[in-house]
Amino acid sequence: MSTPDFGESLPPTASPEAEFISLTHLNPSTELNPVPSRGIDLDFFKRYVATLEEAGYDYTLLPYGSNSADSFVTAAAVGQLTERIRPIVALRPNTTPPTVGAQKLATLDQLTEGRAVVHLISGGNDAEQARQGDYLPKSQRYARTSEYIDVLRRSWTEPAPFSHEGEFYKFDEFGPGFAPFDGPIPISIGGQSDEAFAVGGAKADIFSFWGEPLDDLRAEIDRVHGLARDAGRTTLPRIWVTFRPITASTDELAWAKAHDYVSKIAATHQRLAKRDPQNVGSQRALAFAQEKELYDRALWTRTAAVTNAAGASTALVGSPETVAAAILDYVDRGASLVSIRGYDTLADAADYGKHVLPLVRQELAHRRATGRRGSLQAQHLGNWSADYRRFATAGQS
Repeated sequence: MSTPDFGESLPPTASPEAEFISLTHLNPSTELNPVPSRGIDLDFFKRYVATLEEAGYDYTLLPYGSNSADSFVTAAAVGQLTERIRPIVALRPNTTPPTVGAQKLATLDQLTEGRAVVHLISGGNDAEQARQGDYLPKSQRYARTSEYIDVLRRSWTEPAPFSHEGEFYKFDEFGPGFAPFDGPIPISIGGQSDEAFAVGGAKADIFSFWGEPLDDLRAEIDRVHGLARDAGRTTLPRIWVTFRPITASTDELAWAKAHDYVSKIAATHQRLAKRDPQNVGSQRALAFAQEKELYDRALWTRTAAVTNAAGASTALVGSPETVAAAILDYVDRGASLVSIRGYDTLADAADYGKHVLPLVRQELAHRRATGRRGSLQAQHLGNWSADYRRFATAGQS
């Protein structure tokens, strides 16, 4: 395949900034080494959050599931254990009425002096939603999210009590609501169904994607931004993209680690019953994996294949320089929020902060100072070089 032009000119789609997100893990169990756990290992949790702060992440996502820790409580803990990181609360509209959600988020925002963010999860799996009594079909779940966003924002800004009667929520004379620290809290949503794009384009501050091939992701960005413009928006949603990087000091060592990791992950997941995923994001990830394993500079899809695309699972594989260059490829396509979390959770979070984040930030500083691209992307070509492709296939059976 032909090597793209990585000359000094910046592409018109390039984001001028990139902020980094991690996901906070509550205990030492990993996909490489699952261990029984009661849920929260407090010493590990504190060490993990401290590592994120020291490593220079900007945000951390507090995930939510029917059998997981409560994301509001863990976000509040993160807020008090850190001084700079912004906690992102994963929130399902079926679990918390919007007026209560607005109150809880504003409380978190006050406690963290303006650092709160919310990621609304409409729900991509009927069985998981049913575990907490949610039986709405997917199309209605996104309609509910749309109404939820409207009520959140009114709750934060209305100067007098207001009533609401919509398709999913009804209340009388609520408010004035408890206010955020300094203005409305950023609202993120994700998903790749038509309904997700419609709501995200019209109303979200942030729209999130899993890691996909560059051209495919750019097409999806154009789509959500087009819908935002159609809705009359002048401020377009920021783009959040998620990867699971596998790094080592050289590309060759990174690929040896990647093949070792995928063997261990496959052994864990083969014991689990596999069902065809309902959500479009997972379906797309599996389709990319079926087509081929390696895309663009460093995007590896075999991790998605062996996990049945259960959540964000595509990897970026290579040295810190190659992975940083690959992240910059996505920044060049318009991503300004980059989530990176590893398969060896705590060690990877520290390694990314020490070796990957500084390279990306150094390049962006160079761009701001000069208006030109630096040399990192041209020097570390990854899949556009024969040696890298040889390393990628060396560990395959």
